[in-house]
Amino acid sequence: MPDKPSFLQTDQQFFKVSQDNAEAMVEPLELGKRVREIRLSQNLTLEEASKLTGLARSTLSKIENEQISPTFTAVNKLVKGLGIDIPQLFTQPTKKAPGSGGRRDITRSGEGKPHPTPTYEHELLATQLTSKKMIPFKTTVRTHSWDEYEDWVRHDGEEFLYVLSGSIMFYSEFYEPIELNVGDSAYYDCEMGHALISTSEQDAEIIWVTA
Repeated sequence: MPDKPSFLQTDQQFFKVSQDNAEAMVEPLELGKRVREIRLSQNLTLEEASKLTGLARSTLSKIENEQISPTFTAVNKLVKGLGIDIPQLFTQPTKKAPGSGGRRDITRSGEGKPHPTPTYEHELLATQLTSKKMIPFKTTVRTHSWDEYEDWVRHDGEEFLYVLSGSIMFYSEFYEPIELNVGDSAYYDCEMGHALISTSEQDAEIIWVTA
């Protein structure tokens, strides 16, 4: 703690596995980028993804940064732990052709994709769009105590939050904790440790956008 307070189907279209080696290396295209994209789309930190997949945080980091290629066993754990289908992991996002801009995705109230964690109840928004430059989601901050965090939350990118209801205490690694109320917002570097707790009687609700 910081000082401050499905199934896996073997398909040659997506990866190749050596018949004589159960730990054969997978040969995907930009797998590290896809793993990171999927993890962030579910608003998972490396620590949370590590617990879900059973892979060490350092191993996940190396996979995402293309420092190592995952074994067949590791791919199996990624697919099951992240709750995805194999094509999602191994299909390279298609690039937009020139002049093909104009994508749109509408999420009706209450129709986002739910994604609960021990401290937050996330509702992922705009989930029909792939390869998004921003990841928006609505979050209910369920924790009311700093002690419920085992460590700082940190991940790649930058983040914007806006308080919709209630109030929160915003903890960050290099700044004093600050309370944010309805209408308040914050923009910060996600690699800096951060965490939120509700300070209102009811669980606070916020909008988060990660880029």
